[in-house]
Amino acid sequence: MFTYFTVAFIYVFHINFKGFFMTSDVTSASSQLNRTAILLVLALGTFILGLSEFSMMPMLPLISETFGSTPSQSGYAISAYAIGVVVGAPILMLTTANMRKRKALLIFISLMFVSNGLSAMATSLEQLVIFRFLSGLPHGAYFGAAILLASDIAPKGKRASFMSKVFMGLTVATIVGVPVVTLVGQNLSWRYCLAGAAVLAFIAFIFVYKVVPNIDNAKPSNLLNEFGVLKNKLVWSILGIVIIGFGGVFCIYTYIADTILVVTKTAPYTISIAMVMFGIGCTLGNYVLGKAADKSAIKTTGLALVCTIVFAFAYVTASHNIWALYAVIFFIGCSVGLATLIQTLLMDVAPEGHAMIGALVQCAFNTANAIGPWVGGIAIAQGAAPNQTGYVAAALFLGGLGMWLLSYLQLNKQQPTAQAASYSNPQ
Repeated sequence: MFTYFTVAFIYVFHINFKGFFMTSDVTSASSQLNRTAILLVLALGTFILGLSEFSMMPMLPLISETFGSTPSQSGYAISAYAIGVVVGAPILMLTTANMRKRKALLIFISLMFVSNGLSAMATSLEQLVIFRFLSGLPHGAYFGAAILLASDIAPKGKRASFMSKVFMGLTVATIVGVPVVTLVGQNLSWRYCLAGAAVLAFIAFIFVYKVVPNIDNAKPSNLLNEFGVLKNKLVWSILGIVIIGFGGVFCIYTYIADTILVVTKTAPYTISIAMVMFGIGCTLGNYVLGKAADKSAIKTTGLALVCTIVFAFAYVTASHNIWALYAVIFFIGCSVGLATLIQTLLMDVAPEGHAMIGALVQCAFNTANAIGPWVGGIAIAQGAAPNQTGYVAAALFLGGLGMWLLSYLQLNKQQPTAQAASYSNPQ
């Protein structure tokens, strides 16, 4: 985390010391440092979002103690955030579609600052739930705008890997941010965690203003075209990969602690190690799959889904040995890199509706976040052991693979048609 701040600060200091602001020529060969700085700042924003979203889960007992509520009542604060993401993503993405990306990003970061600050000062659970809903509003919109900007500045053949670097902030949050704020919350107060997210949002606002170029969008948006994306069957089948398949990741992740305590039967501190292993897997998987997606996003997605099915089954037996469990959790974490692959696929099949695509992807991931734990919880309620959520996850991954196969067949059917059209209408 401190590396993020140090590198970004050095860069901002450098451009001010030199006495010039970034030009709009971000795609020239001489602007490699500019591209790196932009990606770093965009990743800082996703780091804040990851910190704000995932830090609430370990904070629930402390919130319950503060407001005298039950854990299930305090859990409304988490649900409110997810609802905010689903509501805010399409509304904010579409209303800012033709706005310059820097201006849109500054608006979204301002919302992060205000909502996290208000959440830290909440005097009742009801207030916290409302403020957490507000915190969720800019989540999907920021991701969408940041990914589109990364795509715009990427050199030819590097789009997917550039987009994956934006997600890197979120994965780093799972490794470093969440364990740190959990420690802070346990020793001081959960309010410091949300206040810290607000402070980071203020810092990110300054960096975005200084580093991100204030240029026109590469592809102006048309609202009719944006809504036209909803008629594309291929878009919905690809989103189905996320809604069904990615639910398997959340199904396992939600019950890792229960698996370790009930099945593995090791000390509670091993839960933190398992979470770190998951976060490291997220980071590495995001990087590797992002690189692979530059060559073939659709084939890489299918291969990744097959691997996750194998590791979901392995999770059940590996849970009897903590070291084997660490290894499997690491590989399950790698599957989070599918997020970049899905985003790349959707931008390829619906280039006329990037703003709507950005919103739909975030809605799909939050739907998966609801489906996975819910289905896993049903299995446990019916008598399954916590580690047997691996079987449930494998079924969800298999469903995601089915949606991938449908998408693959549809994509192959569309490509010959597009080629025939290009031959019949030569330029």
